[in-house]
Amino acid sequence: MREINVSAITQAVSELFLQANYVIGEDVMDALATAAEKEPSPLGRHVLEQLMENNRAGAEESLCVCQDTGLSVVFLTIGQEVHLTGGSLEEAVNAGVRKAYTEGYLRKSVVGDPLFNRKNTGDNTPCVLHVRLVPGDQVHILAIAKGFGSENMSRLAMLTPAAGVEGVSDFIVETVRLSGPNACPPLVVGVGLGGSFELAPLMAKRATSLHLTRRHKDPQYAALEDNLLERINALGIGPAGYGGATTALKVHILTAPTHIAGLPVAVNICCHVARHAEATL
Repeated sequence: MREINVSAITQAVSELFLQANYVIGEDVMDALATAAEKEPSPLGRHVLEQLMENNRAGAEESLCVCQDTGLSVVFLTIGQEVHLTGGSLEEAVNAGVRKAYTEGYLRKSVVGDPLFNRKNTGDNTPCVLHVRLVPGDQVHILAIAKGFGSENMSRLAMLTPAAGVEGVSDFIVETVRLSGPNACPPLVVGVGLGGSFELAPLMAKRATSLHLTRRHKDPQYAALEDNLLERINALGIGPAGYGGATTALKVHILTAPTHIAGLPVAVNICCHVARHAEATL
């Protein structure tokens, strides 16, 4: 049994959210550069170049790359041989979020009540926390700072098996079409396919954090990802919605077994920054 004090999780969560908001991954920067080279629209190409310059400035000056510093979402994968000491795990995670958003001067965007008393909590807590137990003696932390311009454009459909590949594909493409410029394209499109009403969106959220060079191991799903990206970019929405051939940088699909009568599909749209960072303790 390996002991880990929850204070180490607090510190790691804080560092990860600062990193996520200041530094955009090389995979995203490479994808933007490639898109800029191929973008036929002069205005679209200019937007892509400005995005890259913005991202470089954020990393060099420790500045937020976007004013929406996101709802904090944390995925904890904990080894069964880990004994957490020193206090509450959930409180430790929220302490890390609080530390990052107050000491790092990140915008606080969380309201305590969703409907009647939308008062800001003042420190971006509570976060959305997902915990999974696995074999081993390590703790993996994935921190996602999810902006709501793109989150608000996400959708879930409980399709039936009769919908097939065509029905699933049409729903995904239509979701992006409906988002228009509101989701701040170019996008990373996360898709959760299968599972249940609650599992499909959870997979879609995780899919937005996958490395942009990743391809699905199943060649059928890999081909579907490619086809969806082609269809989405053919919509012509383009960078920032100004038109062009770069509406999305990548489509990622995660799947799970599902019921014989169902075909759940969730689309979690993410703006190009795809702010996330991860670490293993």
